[in-house]
Amino acid sequence: MASELLMQLVASAYAVAEKAGTIVQKVLQSGELGIVEKSGANDLQTLADRLVQKSICASLSKSFPKVTIIGEEELPAEAVEEDLIENGQSSLILQKSCPDQYASLKEEELVVWVDPLDGTKEYTEGLLDHVTVLIGIAYGGTAIAGVINQPFYNYQMGAGASLGRTLWGVLGLGAFGFQLQEVPDGKRIITTTRSHSNKLVIDAVQAMEPHDVIRVGGAGNKIIQLVEGKASAYVFASPGCKKWDTCAPEAILHAVGGKLTDMHGNAYTYDANVKHMNSAGVLAALRNHEYYLSRVPQAVLQALPSN
Repeated sequence: MASELLMQLVASAYAVAEKAGTIVQKVLQSGELGIVEKSGANDLQTLADRLVQKSICASLSKSFPKVTIIGEEELPAEAVEEDLIENGQSSLILQKSCPDQYASLKEEELVVWVDPLDGTKEYTEGLLDHVTVLIGIAYGGTAIAGVINQPFYNYQMGAGASLGRTLWGVLGLGAFGFQLQEVPDGKRIITTTRSHSNKLVIDAVQAMEPHDVIRVGGAGNKIIQLVEGKASAYVFASPGCKKWDTCAPEAILHAVGGKLTDMHGNAYTYDANVKHMNSAGVLAALRNHEYYLSRVPQAVLQALPSN
């Protein structure tokens, strides 16, 4: 029997994300990043962002023409080179059974949020492990599945190590492609932004009474830290990240029992017509989300009105 639509889409997104990772690697190897500033020096776009978005959007819309696909980059409508199209699917994912609640979805009910290169600034600075490709799938406004490719996973391991990996998850099924771990001994290790900090952001982090603070780029990268036990909470008390930054990571985090909300503890919604900015910040944890929520300072809540 043919696999349900959701598993078909996730299996395609997996293959497409793997291809995207290869494109990101190749652009870096070429040495010609093709950097342009969008709104300033902290808001960059590279050739990799452009090629990857074209590849993901064209590949998925070819196979799933009625799915709504929203990508970060505003690109001109133009013919996409044939070599950017990926028609493959992960056979491993097609073998998994679809959770019952998603067994009869229709294409037009699904929204795919694409961040072709999360952590562009870090990419241009050579902090390659921060970089991810994000493909999130939403139904009824909820992030229900996600695929994250980390093109430079293992890049410091030298020749012989296999470069890159792909993580994926579906609510009600679980998450795969990594080893789920919690931070040892109940330690509070907070991961937060490295290039978009301000007083509110710092105050919110300190309010968590952290044993340690890690500053890294990329929302996808920070959620990977949570599920691999490198950090216990992701705290970002500021607007700045958008729906395509959080959709895929949220789905993977929720698939393993974690939680991502705004700083007020409210869920974000991912319908096609929502505003793109996550204006009330991000608060995410694999465990004990309530604890971190209870520590958010009043000044932060007042400064970040919830939608």
